[in-house]
Amino acid sequence: MRMRGRMTGVTPPFLRDEDAEVHVGGALVTATLSSIEADFDALPWREGKVTLNLGALTAFDTGGAWMIATLKSRLSQAGTEVEVTQALPAYVALLANVEAATPERDEEVKQARSITGMLDRFGRQVAAAWDAVISFNGFLGETLVCIFRLALRPWRLRWASLVTHMQDAGLNAVPIVALMGFLIGIVLAFQGASQLQRFGAEVFVVELISISVLRELGILLTAIIVAGRSGSAFTASVGSMKVQEEIDAMRTLGLDPMEVLVVPRVLALVLVLPILGFVANLCGLFGGALMSWIDLGVSPGMFLTRLYENTGVWHLAVGMIKAPFFAVVIGVVACWQAFQVRGSSTSVGQRTTASVVQGIFLVIVLDALFSIFFAQLGI
Repeated sequence: MRMRGRMTGVTPPFLRDEDAEVHVGGALVTATLSSIEADFDALPWREGKVTLNLGALTAFDTGGAWMIATLKSRLSQAGTEVEVTQALPAYVALLANVEAATPERDEEVKQARSITGMLDRFGRQVAAAWDAVISFNGFLGETLVCIFRLALRPWRLRWASLVTHMQDAGLNAVPIVALMGFLIGIVLAFQGASQLQRFGAEVFVVELISISVLRELGILLTAIIVAGRSGSAFTASVGSMKVQEEIDAMRTLGLDPMEVLVVPRVLALVLVLPILGFVANLCGLFGGALMSWIDLGVSPGMFLTRLYENTGVWHLAVGMIKAPFFAVVIGVVACWQAFQVRGSSTSVGQRTTASVVQGIFLVIVLDALFSIFFAQLGI
């Protein structure tokens, strides 16, 4: 038998364990739960049936009902059949409501860990992914149609917004892109030199740097930086507008959110990403030339000569051709994720993260497809 001491102002709750019958009485309310919680937690399970006698309750609220419901759930999961007796009808109704609203977490965990639960979860994820693909394709098509429509009526384009986004996504990104390109050139020169020296072919480090930077790394890493920098900014800004219902207000005023919000951002990336990629290429070649001069003794004049003689203009063209496609993917993914925001600022953060991850992933996939395509063409 376990009893609790008297509390000031209300009848203290008590729990008396008599094996086949457990008596709960006193004021079992939220304010008194802490005084009896340990007794509830220490109540052992037993085989068979246990009667939970609530006839001695003098006060009962949602907190007390939750305590009783938790006790019943714990004993039931241990194999004990629990029956509530001698409770007032109002107490019984309150307990039933609380039990109905309390999720059966242990059962959910067991189901999730079962084969059926895993198959169910996998199926839901596949269905959600398919719905996302359909939604993204629809948004991409709507964006392209809107761009084509504005090309026929250019006076409807938001030129001020376009220039602003070009400055934010392009001009303000030049320092980080230039630094990235410079460091990539240094790394390529250093790593290439350490390998080519084994074969006495240090001079070919020029071709290694130029082809790698111009054809692949310059524009690819630039697109990744833009996806992380500008893509996240687009999703966060438009997503915040979605949460504050500003997009709905635009539609009410007769404005098309695609024209006002999406197209200027996508076009800004299409215009500035090739320029940023070209800046990254120049800085990458400069960093590679500097490291080749320091580490291998390849003079700047020799570097430029071999660059001119052995690196075709198509290597630069291949990288520049990819840039507009990367820009469209980054911009559309960012704006599409922003339009998927629901409810709160938490959703904005989640969609911003998804925007960056999906944008970078699709850029890499698109780059791989371009590599296969140009390889088939022999370029």
